[in-house]
Amino acid sequence: MRAWLALLLIFPLAAGAQIFGFGENGGKRDRAAESKALLPEFPKPENYLPFEVSATTPFSFFVDEKSISIVADNVVRYSLIAKSADGALNVSYEGLRCGEHEFRIYAVGQSDKTWTEVQNSNWKPLRLDPRNAQRVVLYSDFFCPLTGFIADNDEAVRSLRNGGNPRSFTPGY
Repeated sequence: MRAWLALLLIFPLAAGAQIFGFGENGGKRDRAAESKALLPEFPKPENYLPFEVSATTPFSFFVDEKSISIVADNVVRYSLIAKSADGALNVSYEGLRCGEHEFRIYAVGQSDKTWTEVQNSNWKPLRLDPRNAQRVVLYSDFFCPLTGFIADNDEAVRSLRNGGNPRSFTPGY
């Protein structure tokens, strides 16, 4: 009887280890290799879609609608533009991995409107801090809704144009 009880307790733990990515790979989750990020055309102001990060931030933030793509493993790729009050731009090509709460910077924009790929770019945990506030907002309000993964580029663009993805908000709030 004790053996059966032990088995009943062990099976859920073993199943959970596989679901959450622990197991034979020493705690690393098995993932299909991510496809190489092909850099988009450099963002043009007529394609900027604004989004609100905070009333106190010194930057205005935009996503280039032409750069948005949804790729394998529920990765949303996009060009992010941060514009200072004096007009200076910081441009990057990034990805959000919705199921994993991670981000990655593939390339940064140069003043001559070209991209420089980031060497040894890795996925990093998405944490709420001032340096990641724009990514957290994109993740939670636009690209990674609570009710599942974003369906396609059109849903991403609609979410930005409408000020948020309706599937990202809890009904009644």
